[in-house]
Amino acid sequence: MTQPLTARRLWSVVPLLLIAMVGFAEEWDFPDDDLEERISLVNTGELRFLPSPPATPVHQHRNEISITRDSLAHGWVRLSQCHSNLDPVTEAEVVFRPERTRGLRILSHRNLGTARLDGASVQLQDIRQGASLCLEVESRALTRLPGGGWSLRNGPYMRRFLDGYYPMRVYIRIRYPADLLAAGEFSPQPQPGLTVRRTAGEIELDSWFEGRLNTRFGFCRRGSPACRPVE
Repeated sequence: MTQPLTARRLWSVVPLLLIAMVGFAEEWDFPDDDLEERISLVNTGELRFLPSPPATPVHQHRNEISITRDSLAHGWVRLSQCHSNLDPVTEAEVVFRPERTRGLRILSHRNLGTARLDGASVQLQDIRQGASLCLEVESRALTRLPGGGWSLRNGPYMRRFLDGYYPMRVYIRIRYPADLLAAGEFSPQPQPGLTVRRTAGEIELDSWFEGRLNTRFGFCRRGSPACRPVE
């Protein structure tokens, strides 16, 4: 179905999540004489980290990922996901890949008219200022590597409107069995706008950016000859 020109799209994925928003609130309108200047400032998809948060509140996306012993065999991880400062629009749809998703349920929502499940998606209506949504799901996001070890990939995260990408915050906390696994290489590397904190059994990533963000975390079996942990 073709969306109107006022459609807003926000991508934020583990491994894939789409929020397609239509029907802008009045605050998104701007005069024609300001249009060219705004277009010149729009990010067209290249990843750019922001050393300091934007002056105005923007969409924030928090992920809590749990890797269990069983995850190492089948790749399924538990995911709790919360969105805050959702853009105030008429309708939105949160869509996961059905083949990599199971057990989707809504934990809570605020400042929304309705939020209901429809297969591997969540349908939202009447999204007001300060709206938030929290979900719980199992995601098949952990992959066994041919040479040994595992890789957890997330993304791309993005906040997109038409052909432009706008600032957002993504926080990821990963918990894993420290007696079985050691953390390996990860990307992107820490830099202004992206911090990574690691302790035994836990990794935290906090980022402010615009464009498209993909993350990758490597793990190896603790004690194996090929395991080269990055402490």
